[in-house]
Amino acid sequence: QNSATTVGEESSGENDWVGLESNDGFSYLVRRKVAQTSGTMRAMLDPNGGYAEAQTKLCNINERHAFGIVTEKLVEYMCFKAHYQNVGPKEDIPVQEMQERIPPEIVLEVLLAADYQEREYVPRPWLSGLC
Repeated sequence: QNSATTVGEESSGENDWVGLESNDGFSYLVRRKVAQTSGTMRAMLDPNGGYAEAQTKLCNINERHAFGIVTEKLVEYMCFKAHYQNVGPKEDIPVQEMQERIPPEIVLEVLLAADYQEREYVPRPWLSGLC
């Protein structure tokens, strides 16, 4: 198997890297599998969804509350969620440890950002004809 085929196969796989950028310019590089724990980002990165993010592999997190520290905690949560999403019922999930990692002064902003990222967007192919 040649390297061009391997690269092409990886570019659409869950081990592909995706960039996330906060509204104040902080950037994070995560695996696609991690980014896709967010319903919003999953839709944005869907090649059939018609979003530019699917081509650029860069998701801008532009909510008014998504500054660098909030986005950082959002990324930490998405990594946590990706790691523990398929564990067995007998495995202990350290939820308390994750909660303790969020400073109290930004809890509300993290909650708002997480709520926005959990939305499921339905691809609207008819929009591509309008742009």
